[in-house]
Amino acid sequence: MAYRYKYKEKRKRESMKFIHIADIHFDSPFVNLSDRENLGDIKRLEQRSVFKKVIEYIKENDIEFLFIAGDVYEHQYIRKSTIEYINKLFKEIPNTKIYISPGNHDPFIKNSYYNQFKWNDNVHIFSSKMEKIELKDVDIYGYGFDDFYCTDCGIENLEIENKTKTNVLVIHSTVDGANLEEKQYNSISKKLLEEKGFDYVATGHIHKLDYNTYENQKIVYPGSLISLGFDELGKHGMIVGEIKENKELSTEFVPLSENDFEEIELDVTNIISRDELIEKINDLEIANNQLVKIILIGKRNFEIDKYELYKLLTNERIIKVKDHTKIQYDLEKMANTHTLKGLFVKEILKEKENAGEEELEIIEKAVEIAFESLE
Repeated sequence: MAYRYKYKEKRKRESMKFIHIADIHFDSPFVNLSDRENLGDIKRLEQRSVFKKVIEYIKENDIEFLFIAGDVYEHQYIRKSTIEYINKLFKEIPNTKIYISPGNHDPFIKNSYYNQFKWNDNVHIFSSKMEKIELKDVDIYGYGFDDFYCTDCGIENLEIENKTKTNVLVIHSTVDGANLEEKQYNSISKKLLEEKGFDYVATGHIHKLDYNTYENQKIVYPGSLISLGFDELGKHGMIVGEIKENKELSTEFVPLSENDFEEIELDVTNIISRDELIEKINDLEIANNQLVKIILIGKRNFEIDKYELYKLLTNERIIKVKDHTKIQYDLEKMANTHTLKGLFVKEILKEKENAGEEELEIIEKAVEIAFESLE
């Protein structure tokens, strides 16, 4: 083990209370998130607001440990003022021990704020050498990325030295990463982690919540602290946990996000005009905490210009529109015309007779492309 830190404690701990968060991505640029302006600024303010909620919860509930499993910030975009804001909040919880495991977006590199900034005394940032921090009744193990990729953290060589104590691992990783890309982000076998015998593994990198899917789950992803895009639908927040003296683990997911991303599909097949479409969208019931992507599906009866739609949409919570519609064609009727399109359609109808579902989709797309080119 690379380093050991020992803290003196006056009384025996009956249980350890902790909060586990990950993947905050402070100062993310939020590019291509919305077709409306200023959403990036709104989301960056939400990052601050939700992080402050975590600190307030710690104050109100006397939480002893805060585990942050990587990607606290975006190395390329992070501002010093944001780092100072984070550290200022850390100073407000001086009795809470804070452990940060740098990830692939915030690696512990030479010019990182992890390396160059003076963090508060209650903050410990793990380096790329597996460390062990010894407390009276608890040992905290941790590892941090020292580059934007990591293929071997050396956990195979780690052995828990005192299994009578509570043992926690804080690490940014891909559990059971199968493909080549996943293996570049510290892929660790779930079986190996279980064999090591940790009482809790606080991990990050996967933005989807993964906890309590089976009894007494010990390897946990809290998901991203706030939703960062439409690939992260649903609630986001933190894990609040407690490990008792007998090593009984209890965990709870506490939602914190202020704006949740949602997708709404709208079938346009029976809508006959742009004005009717705009009316349908404006009549949608959207909650005040939802940021919505409208996905237009079905067969359209008129041309759709989504940028023109934005000018007439009244709900600012609709931040993106995707057009997945197809052109409405009466192929049988067109096949009876003596035109180039008619000859093309006759051949297409022959192909459709024996086509499967996937082939039909390809044929329909080919018709649409061909007709557009023949206009």
